[in-house]
Amino acid sequence: MNAEDPKQDKLTLMMLSAIDSGPGISQRRLAGHMGVALGLANSYIKRCVKKGFIKINEAPANRYLYYLTPKGFKEKSRLTARFLSSSLNFYRSAAESCERVFVNCAMDGVSHIILCGDSELAEIAFLKSLESGISVDGLFDPSGERSRFFSQTVWHDINNLPSASCVITALAGVDSLKKDLEKNRSDIVYVPDILDLKNVS
Repeated sequence: MNAEDPKQDKLTLMMLSAIDSGPGISQRRLAGHMGVALGLANSYIKRCVKKGFIKINEAPANRYLYYLTPKGFKEKSRLTARFLSSSLNFYRSAAESCERVFVNCAMDGVSHIILCGDSELAEIAFLKSLESGISVDGLFDPSGERSRFFSQTVWHDINNLPSASCVITALAGVDSLKKDLEKNRSDIVYVPDILDLKNVS
């Protein structure tokens, strides 16, 4: 559980939170809560026992009860604070990035846009659009299942999109999505600088 590895820290936090919610949780339910295979959940339990974050008591019928130690409570609090701080930093950066996009839209005479990619960034962009005078006409998400986005239409086929400029809000595959949009549409495609095309695959 290296502080340099956000994925490991996130799974550790999920496990510690699940154990904190009730010591009677089974290893199978713990794995389901974390969204990982049973073997990986077992590996995280062993690591946390070794680090002194949890203790295990044997219960009848070959069951085990997991408890957070004081050190485990401290680690859970540390990880929670870290992820909240990370989320707030992302929100601030994303909001500022969307504001810059909407200033560019206004300078280009663009008043209607389509958000491209269902993500937290799309939600932030929609909320910031309400302050900017830019209208979001809907969301394009080729691989999603959502049918509405803040009461707006969601399109899954690029050929069905109405005429409007696009703002990319996907958090992955940005470069290929931008190329597809530019190949299939004549409208301007904007990319919030928080996505930094050079670093997104």
